[in-house]
Amino acid sequence: MCWPPLPSASIGLEGHTLVTCRQKSSVSFLSRPDRPNLAYNKIKGKNPGVVFLPGLNSDMNGQKALALQDFCKSLGHAFVRFDYTGCGSSDGNLQECTVGKWRKDVLSVLDELTDGPQILVGSSLGGWLMLHAAIARPEKVAALVGVAAAADYLVTTFKQLALEVQKEIEEKGEWKLPTKHNEEGFYCLSYEFIKEAENHCLLSNPIPITCPIKLIHGMKDEDVPWQVSMQIADDVVSTDVDVILRKVGQHRMNEKDDMKLLVYTVDDLIDKLTTLA
Repeated sequence: MCWPPLPSASIGLEGHTLVTCRQKSSVSFLSRPDRPNLAYNKIKGKNPGVVFLPGLNSDMNGQKALALQDFCKSLGHAFVRFDYTGCGSSDGNLQECTVGKWRKDVLSVLDELTDGPQILVGSSLGGWLMLHAAIARPEKVAALVGVAAAADYLVTTFKQLALEVQKEIEEKGEWKLPTKHNEEGFYCLSYEFIKEAENHCLLSNPIPITCPIKLIHGMKDEDVPWQVSMQIADDVVSTDVDVILRKVGQHRMNEKDDMKLLVYTVDDLIDKLTTLA
């Protein structure tokens, strides 16, 4: 799996965890006896807390993560951002990572770094993982915000390829997925990564999530079509679901107005959950 390198995390606040942590370059590390250590950054505060889940080939220092951190800090709410195994400043080999391993990363963060109800904000791949986290930890996940949520999308895209192309990828052992987000012009994924990801597909079946959900998607997204968010909305059991489409929004949704929309959306959910409490 020839993934492009990720930048190292450089911004951090001292975090607190229920298990052993070590410090490195102002980034905290969640130590796990059976898995690689996860780099994270945590702000203590009141509930509901907010946890940011980055996308593919991204880390916890992206613009959306930092904007949400500043917002939560201003309100006095808890906030956590982190890097998946093999990404950013976390330990582990990226070439050995799978969707399943990253799902376990999210659950580790929820279990060890948060207390009380949490709002998960998932960007792209993180939007897929936040759905899995909500299914696995319904007592802890109070609401979801998806930004270009890419549920099942790597698998769906692969299966849309011509059969002979799929066979060629299987024989070569790697798939060069076109992208505009790096100099190479593609993400190189292993065939094994795609096959493992099939075990975590959710769409086209009822998704047992009942909490409030906000799905933000740009209609100019050339990576993950906005129709994916519509399908998520249709498949989840929850009836408290809003899909927000931005006519000129692109995949990363990191323009100034996109950021404002994201912050306002999280703010609305915090108000809603606080009122219900």
